[in-house]
Amino acid sequence: MLIDYTGKIVVVTGAARGIGRVLAERFEAEGARVVALDLAFGGDAVGELSLDCDVSDPASVAAAVASIDEMFGRIDVLVNNAGINVDGLVADLDPARFALALQVNVGGVFVMSQAVAPIMKRANGGRIINAASFAAIVPSIGSAAYAASKAAVVQFTRVLAGELGPWGITVNAYAPGMIPTAMNGFAELPDAAQSRLLDTLTIRRWGRPEDVADLLCFLGSDFAGYITGTLVDVSGGKLATQIPSRAYRAE
Repeated sequence: MLIDYTGKIVVVTGAARGIGRVLAERFEAEGARVVALDLAFGGDAVGELSLDCDVSDPASVAAAVASIDEMFGRIDVLVNNAGINVDGLVADLDPARFALALQVNVGGVFVMSQAVAPIMKRANGGRIINAASFAAIVPSIGSAAYAASKAAVVQFTRVLAGELGPWGITVNAYAPGMIPTAMNGFAELPDAAQSRLLDTLTIRRWGRPEDVADLLCFLGSDFAGYITGTLVDVSGGKLATQIPSRAYRAE
């Protein structure tokens, strides 16, 4: 199976660094013409076109999408990767921080999808792929804001898939597991803490941005035209069974 993105216009939000940057670079390597969006790139651009854009601000999104439409005349794939993490026990959580998590993580997906959908409808096709999280499936203590926002993304994805189906537009979400990033600090944890976390994985290694990129390249391709409204777990089998580490101790 050869996935060919030649001539396809792929928009990736939150693409200046981390997983988003890897996604943008991967789509570009597959032949796509990539438009990268983030709050600020400075001199470290990625893709064919890099635009400063605040996904939680409708005016900022409208300006960016208008520029993309004017330059390319189409958008084939939208990856709503941009997001923030807000930690804190419910008892201590600042309501403004809780609202910010929803504004960026859910509102950003909503605003970007709303802006891009008319362009995809005009072409009678397209792919929208939304970043959820394993926290949307099994949240952790102190993750109320983040988990709630990502669970909302999953339900938004399902509704949007239904609404855009008549135009051949698919909408799916993905749930990464434990991928060390600057945001979560997994790689900086003490060895014993890392080991406890890895014990929850069926495939006992940290996830890599490339693992997510593999999935998204498929979901954004012509081969995924009959897959929509789904949440795909790309977590290495996190908690697929109750105690996956037993299999490793039995070796």
